[in-house]
Amino acid sequence: MSATEKKAPLLEIRGLTKEFRQGKDRVMAVHQIDLDIQKGEVFGLVGESGCGKSTFGQMLVHLLDPTSGTIRLEGKDITRPPRRERKDLCKRMQIVFQDPYSSIDPNKTIGWLIEEPLKIHGIGKTKQERAEKVSQVLKAVGLDESYRTRWPNELSGGQRQRVAIAIALILDPDFVVCDEPVSALDVSVQAQVLNLLLDLREQFGLTYLFISHDLNVVSYVSDRIGVMYLGNLVELGKGEAISQMPLHPYTEALFSASMEVEGDRERIILSGDLPSPAHPPAGCPFHTRCFACTDRCKTEKPLLREFEGGRFCACHRVEERTGLKPVSQNTTSKEGTAE
Repeated sequence: MSATEKKAPLLEIRGLTKEFRQGKDRVMAVHQIDLDIQKGEVFGLVGESGCGKSTFGQMLVHLLDPTSGTIRLEGKDITRPPRRERKDLCKRMQIVFQDPYSSIDPNKTIGWLIEEPLKIHGIGKTKQERAEKVSQVLKAVGLDESYRTRWPNELSGGQRQRVAIAIALILDPDFVVCDEPVSALDVSVQAQVLNLLLDLREQFGLTYLFISHDLNVVSYVSDRIGVMYLGNLVELGKGEAISQMPLHPYTEALFSASMEVEGDRERIILSGDLPSPAHPPAGCPFHTRCFACTDRCKTEKPLLREFEGGRFCACHRVEERTGLKPVSQNTTSKEGTAE
């Protein structure tokens, strides 16, 4: 992946937070995320199931309203747009879901499913114009004209996901959330869909938020990677830098579990389950499972700090464990916005 040039971001996210009610408890699904996503990049977001990745992505495309924080698209505040603006934003911001078997209507033909967003948004003056647009998108995702009259139950999982991608692209969006887009597919099909997404980025000038629990997948497609744990962003940096030297113990454990262990390095096995977001631990949210935990970690939550090389990490022991020096001791609204 080529490095992203320093420029005004497509998306600016500041303090984004989402709480849910669970009986008498308040569940902190996403906690004060600060992040810039640059135009044209693939930003990978990784973490275990239940860490808040999908909630974060759904807030960006207005499927969920944030509890607090702001979202700006090319400098304009779109955090809570009025209804008339939400429809326009739908054309610019789309999402591809995990399960191609439940994300598309089984009672409609493929052509109808892809064309319907054009009708809703009044795009294409005639049926012929809409048909031409559908043909272009089908071709772009690697499906021929015969698929127009086929039904979802006639397709494989990989073909259905191509249809879901076509539905997302028909409105010519700038930004697409890919929420675990290959995790429900056979391994043999995953690489095809990943390469398709990367080709489409180049062809249509897309920007992706790519969400996955699989570090191998995220490392393959992403320019930069963010690591989430229990609703918190705990590490951020360029994909290659994070894969070569993860800074946070949680990131290190994720890579150890998903990659081949080289040399004399031992595989890191985390003990225990992800704590409940309704009752998060005091101090560092990861300390209950951390192999590098100290007494300080149990009482003081680390801030997300910038380190040499444009790396960001929320861990008290980065300097001690890696030798990297912090750029600043203080966090600001710029935290998590490494280029």
